[in-house]
Amino acid sequence: MIFTKQDTDQLKNLGISRETVEKQIENFVKGFPYIQIVSAAIPDHGILPISAEETDLLVKTYDNEAVHQNIVKFVPASGAASRMFKHLFEFRGNYDGSTKSLEKLWEKRDFNSTYNFLTNIKKFAFSDLLDQALKNKKSSLDLAIEKGDYNLIISTLLDEEGLNYANLPKGLLYFHSYNEGSRMSIEEHLAEGAGYATGKNSIVKLHFTVSPEHLENFNTVVKKLKPMYEKRYGLAYDISFSIQKSSTNTIAVNPDNTAFREADGSLLFRPGGHGALIQNLNEIDADIIFVKNIDNIVSDSLRDDTILYKKVLAGLLIKIRNKTQTFVHKLHQGENSVAFIQELEDFATGVLQMPVSEEYYSMNASERIIFWNEKYDCPIRVCGMVKNEGEPGGGPFVIRDKKGLSLQIVEGSQIDLMNPAQKALVQQSTHFNPVDLVCSTRDAYGKKYDLNNYIDHDAGFISEKSKDGRNLKAQELPGLWNGAMARWLTVFVEVPIITFNPVKTVNDLLRPEHQ
Repeated sequence: MIFTKQDTDQLKNLGISRETVEKQIENFVKGFPYIQIVSAAIPDHGILPISAEETDLLVKTYDNEAVHQNIVKFVPASGAASRMFKHLFEFRGNYDGSTKSLEKLWEKRDFNSTYNFLTNIKKFAFSDLLDQALKNKKSSLDLAIEKGDYNLIISTLLDEEGLNYANLPKGLLYFHSYNEGSRMSIEEHLAEGAGYATGKNSIVKLHFTVSPEHLENFNTVVKKLKPMYEKRYGLAYDISFSIQKSSTNTIAVNPDNTAFREADGSLLFRPGGHGALIQNLNEIDADIIFVKNIDNIVSDSLRDDTILYKKVLAGLLIKIRNKTQTFVHKLHQGENSVAFIQELEDFATGVLQMPVSEEYYSMNASERIIFWNEKYDCPIRVCGMVKNEGEPGGGPFVIRDKKGLSLQIVEGSQIDLMNPAQKALVQQSTHFNPVDLVCSTRDAYGKKYDLNNYIDHDAGFISEKSKDGRNLKAQELPGLWNGAMARWLTVFVEVPIITFNPVKTVNDLLRPEHQ
């Protein structure tokens, strides 16, 4: 690619190197390889089932250790809420306000979601706010419903002259109702964090990744909420924010893989997906890091199970971390006895359910020591896995790549579903990943790992988009819990479905878990 002076200046402002852009264009030309699945990870074969007795022990382990740990809850929260309201936009575009138009729409299955939304509208935590916003327009929620003025209701909810929900992030939307008032999603994360993310000095640390245009709003909300929650729980909160770095944006190309240029001649760069957040995570300095999406949250009445299993995952993380760090110390001290190598193998294949390829067993003792040093001297993630009941999400699999066998979270777009053998393995999968992770990112000597060293850069993917009526191809970086953590020591644990309560559409807030 030939770079103009304008290109060079643009790259400098974004913090992106020429080499990075050239590599990304090469990825467009070559494409990303599909993930090679060897088997589905299922209970006792890649996923650890936890007994009631083990649950109690792991919770005690975490409770005993948490007071000595620097703990952070890391919450990706930059996504806009606009996709939650897709069916409302479609309804508004088809409804002209007449009874005849409405009757035709209600006959179509496509608008069942909108019908459900409108007939249950007073059950949403934002209904009082919506009512007040309608009164500012000389109407009310009751009056608008009575008159069938549904476009007014939807516009007041979504547009800037009303609640502006289509342009806000999920973290600033009201999710749940209580006697004392409604709570935003971010507010529920403060409440949940008090249940399991309290570290030494009784400090609850939460870090949210947000979009730059919403940072001021988040800061304003937190400034108001923080003292209230500190008083409620008798704890101190340390709440911080970061934005996705412009240096993680990826170049867009035309269908022929030449750089896509705007009307003014500038290159088009797009956000690199949630995989870009590995850079934000890399700047978190903590002993234990919980990772959970902004929209996966419940109200107080159902929070106990979530807290319990967060402690289970973290207790297991501590147990694994302590053992593997002991291994690393011994490896670095030159321990290489047959008994020690056997211990390394037994812990990996037994406790961790780590797959080991046939090639390993043809290695000599020195090669096995090198192998285990690489496997154990790396960041650790313990991932909750729930039974698949039709929810979207990446699945747990044993995969093979140039590094051998490993446990990975794999998205459908990474799998060659036209390959009958691969499709059959996908169909054997019983669980999926709800983005429920607990991480350790320090080495055996307390030094923070550079997480960039553990990314599988071949695990990105390409999608087709358009801009200003022109087709383009976009590139996403390896996902945060997919390729960005591919070289981590990974453990999958079965947790109950009640711990997963995402809000992907506004109607999800009508589920019992959110009422």
